[in-house]
Amino acid sequence: MTRAGLGRRVVALAVDWAIANAISAGFLDNDPLATLGVFAVMTWLLLATRGATIGHTLLGLQVCTVDGGPVSPLQALIRTVSLCVVVPAVVWGLDGRGLHDVWAGTTIVRRWALRTPSSTSA
Repeated sequence: MTRAGLGRRVVALAVDWAIANAISAGFLDNDPLATLGVFAVMTWLLLATRGATIGHTLLGLQVCTVDGGPVSPLQALIRTVSLCVVVPAVVWGLDGRGLHDVWAGTTIVRRWALRTPSSTSA
């Protein structure tokens, strides 16, 4: 597994936040708490069902468990709530994962790194 670099992770987060902000501006009077709520719901739903947010998908990233498995809905919820608190996202462990990933037992990897030789053959 190849962990995603900080630059890609930050750009993916910015994409997701911009989408949440656009939804909030268009439908919820751009209220800051509404924007955070849209971001949280969008992030949790997409991680729990696809393992990647829109920003992750655009940047070729995937959230998975530390052993490479799919993220459970509970792990996605722990990761999302922790990310919304902000502090865990800017504090990293020695392995480069944010506290939100450490607490959820997840990591962000480059999507191409998840492919096996059998999955790339026609």
